[in-house]
Amino acid sequence: MILGHLFGIYTHPKQEWRTIDKEHEGVTKSLSHILIIATLPPLFAFISSVFIGWKIGVGQPIYLTQASALSMSIAMYFALVVGVFALAYLSYWMSHTFGSTPSYTQALELAAYTATPLFMISIAALYPHIWFLMIAGLLGIAYSVYLLYTGVPILMHIPEERGFIYSSSIVTCGLVLLVSILAGSVILWEYGLGPQFSH
Repeated sequence: MILGHLFGIYTHPKQEWRTIDKEHEGVTKSLSHILIIATLPPLFAFISSVFIGWKIGVGQPIYLTQASALSMSIAMYFALVVGVFALAYLSYWMSHTFGSTPSYTQALELAAYTATPLFMISIAALYPHIWFLMIAGLLGIAYSVYLLYTGVPILMHIPEERGFIYSSSIVTCGLVLLVSILAGSVILWEYGLGPQFSH
């Protein structure tokens, strides 16, 4: 079932990882999960930037035009989906170094369910205050990292000690991907695809 593991990864993550490992629902289910969950950050970002306004310090909220927010939300959606697939590929590529021989589907499942808390915490954008978003973002990252560290030994079938180093390598790759996405955004802004503010 699409999104069938959603409840489990929050209530009993280790047990849910074992269920995911046992079932291996395939690329189609993982892809469906990613495509649905990845809609949340762009959706909430669009709503908050167009209808609520971003509050930075004192002063009036900052709004984006609908056209600008829509184009940026679409770009964000594709960047998130590509980022999950890239992280899955890097996890798959590094696996042999750590004595694991997963299929790409296993690596994709790991990336998809690990990214889920980070994507879902984007609901915090409906209260767009910097301090609140920073706290919510840290909580989302922390739980995603926790899922990664608990999921790697189970899904990749390696000892926990080796899984810790493997997970740390994946976290490093994830940070590199994030920096690459941010750098790509800045480059696009230089070509006139940046935000347009409404007054």
